[in-house]
Amino acid sequence: MIEIKTMEAQHVPQVAELEKICFSDPWSENSVRSELDNPLSYWLVAVDGDTVAGYIGSQSVLGEADMMNVAVSPAYRRQGIGECLVNALVQGLKQREVRCLSLEVRVSNAPAIALYEKQGFVQVGRRPRYYHNPKEDALILRKEWEI
Repeated sequence: MIEIKTMEAQHVPQVAELEKICFSDPWSENSVRSELDNPLSYWLVAVDGDTVAGYIGSQSVLGEADMMNVAVSPAYRRQGIGECLVNALVQGLKQREVRCLSLEVRVSNAPAIALYEKQGFVQVGRRPRYYHNPKEDALILRKEWEI
């Protein structure tokens, strides 16, 4: 059974491994680990026993958050884990008196865009050539709520 938890040190190696599997420009294990000590960061993991099935992370400043990363292991996709992670992140941010969440997503990532739109995110901009490997524009999506 999948459980959503706050990321802890024992999750970092698996999160870093998922970064390598899921992204062409992955964060290093040290970069992921540094988020544990960053007071602006809030990261969650979806775990199946001892296995990290997915994760999501954000950084917040002055009541606004940016989603840094989100990924679900290929073995666990199409089970609603991404949606659960986004929901859990938003709920946790509300408890931290954050009032909005922004993110960038590749213009070609139709499944992610559909997930975010289903969650109430709206496009507020575009970043030309934001991504590398391959070069691609990013859509800037944002969701706001009352606290």
